[in-house]
Amino acid sequence: MFIENNYRAVRTAGSGTMENADCDIIAGKKGRKYCIEAKSSKKPVKYLTKEQVNRFVIFSQIFGLKPVIAVRFNRLGWFFLNPKDMEDSGKNWVVNLDVATKKGKRFSQFFGENLKKDNKLNLPEGIILKEEELNELIKEDY
Repeated sequence: MFIENNYRAVRTAGSGTMENADCDIIAGKKGRKYCIEAKSSKKPVKYLTKEQVNRFVIFSQIFGLKPVIAVRFNRLGWFFLNPKDMEDSGKNWVVNLDVATKKGKRFSQFFGENLKKDNKLNLPEGIILKEEELNELIKEDY
């Protein structure tokens, strides 16, 4: 979904396989940077431990990324939420179908309207930058 809409996205090492992987996907394009924790559920509810969400939000803050919880319910597709929109069950944070449909957004709603037309860099496909242009894009700022 990200690549099709002019974003660049990478799956982080260990996502889906290691307990201490703090996010699943890092995605962005000029002016927009996201850290995404992706979950799926066969049931109309998904639980995330408070510890996992805490690590995820801290990871997002360290890298200056906007944290996003992405939940896919079988046959209903993906919903994207701000972590603060989850419900507190005491021990866990919860995203149920009701929360997802009321507070969550679909991809195009969450990541911007008319995404395929929104190419902020205005670069044609297959472009090869001249050395001066490349140097301008990667100015040292550290």
